[in-house]
Amino acid sequence: MCEGAMEVPEQERDISDIDPQECVHPEDDNGLMLVVRHSRVRPPFSVVLSTVLYCAEFITAAVMCSRYHKTDDSIWMGLTLTFMLVPAVLIQLALTFIHRDLGRDRPLVLFLHLLLLGPVIRCLEALVMYFRAGKEEEPYVTISRRISLKKGQGTPMEWEIGQSERNLAAHRNAFKRAAVIQAFLGSTPQLTLQLYATIQEKYILPLRLVLMIITLISITYGALVCNILAIQIRYDDYKVRLRPAAYICLIVWRGLEIATRVTALVLFSTALTHWVILVGMLNILFFFFLPWVEFWARKGSLAENIEKNFSKLGTTVVLCMFTLLYACINIFCWSAVQLDLTHRELIERQQRWARLALYYSCRFLENFLLITLWYFFKSDFYEYVCAPLLVVQLLIFYSLAVLFMLLFYQFFHPCRRLFKYNVHDCLHCVCFRKRVASPGSRRAKASYSNAATMVLIAEDPVDSHNSQPLDPTSLLGEQETAILDDSVDAI
Repeated sequence: MCEGAMEVPEQERDISDIDPQECVHPEDDNGLMLVVRHSRVRPPFSVVLSTVLYCAEFITAAVMCSRYHKTDDSIWMGLTLTFMLVPAVLIQLALTFIHRDLGRDRPLVLFLHLLLLGPVIRCLEALVMYFRAGKEEEPYVTISRRISLKKGQGTPMEWEIGQSERNLAAHRNAFKRAAVIQAFLGSTPQLTLQLYATIQEKYILPLRLVLMIITLISITYGALVCNILAIQIRYDDYKVRLRPAAYICLIVWRGLEIATRVTALVLFSTALTHWVILVGMLNILFFFFLPWVEFWARKGSLAENIEKNFSKLGTTVVLCMFTLLYACINIFCWSAVQLDLTHRELIERQQRWARLALYYSCRFLENFLLITLWYFFKSDFYEYVCAPLLVVQLLIFYSLAVLFMLLFYQFFHPCRRLFKYNVHDCLHCVCFRKRVASPGSRRAKASYSNAATMVLIAEDPVDSHNSQPLDPTSLLGEQETAILDDSVDAI
């Protein structure tokens, strides 16, 4: 989609492990150690995973189209083919745009993109680049400086980034964006269609079941990438790592949220087929125009330098495509970011707890309304299904998704200690709004609130005794955090 969208400096983003014992320099002015070293090149797992999901879904959907053609199911075949080709074409355009191949002499790569095999050749390039890295000494091309918070010690560190590492980082960033496009412009409508076809035909076709499982995995991975990109953009100055427990919590949260949402839409469409089109269009139009309404309300100007060769019209077209992707994401799950069309990265860095709570509250009510309407207008096909139990199960599953979301922000978010308020504070404020706590009791509760947070500190902290601004790195060094080296490529 847009190279500037949801992006951080590519050459600095995906850099690997650091050993604080290597190349330690004397303490700087803030009393913190400065570590400078060459970073190690890690396998491009995210590139391989994105390519495998792309190929698996494309091949399975193609075989499914052949099956529909043999049974003369022209409608199912046409829709399946559409949801297979549209995201594939968009992915080719996105990869070509991000790597700027149109201005380079690479006819073989462009030809493979025309054959919709762009992700395959890009993946092979990344693998060859990885296996060749380190065999020859190469000068570094840039230096990345981040703050590593470990065991209560904040340490500014520098890494010498080589050409191979920089190119691999560009591949990873490109494939993360391709995974989001594949998930929400292809996999989500494909999953909805195949589940609807299964209910309408009243039997489960094994090949169709395989396609639905692949699309669900692709959507969950795409939502996971959205969360990772949001964290990376908001905490660009820190080395961030999600622990295995955080990944598990994210997968359960996103899997339950997406599965429940798709099921609610499909059930509603089986009872009120034409009305589901209205529901979908209202959702798309609302989330598509929301960033533009906020942009006009702020009386801002369009973000500059998204692409230096773009005209004003070209920039507007790219922003419209990006907001369309943003709308498609929010139809099925929380996008994890809010758009700011005046910012170069197009992403609002501040986490808005109120908007997050409003989204899930409205989405829960909408799902409840859709399922209730299905219950009253369902067809005879559901005579042998306990409809009330199914309604309760869907609502419970969505509630569990919200619960795991709260657990993630409360206990597993890698930067939870860098915020001012946490989930516990927000819930306590809502439940006990009228109760005025004494200063002593507020201090007593602050120790628990340090476990996780929701609202970023907007301004530099100030020491109340001398009214002088405190150094953010020294302040962070006093808190024990779980922010370690970046391992986002593992997803």
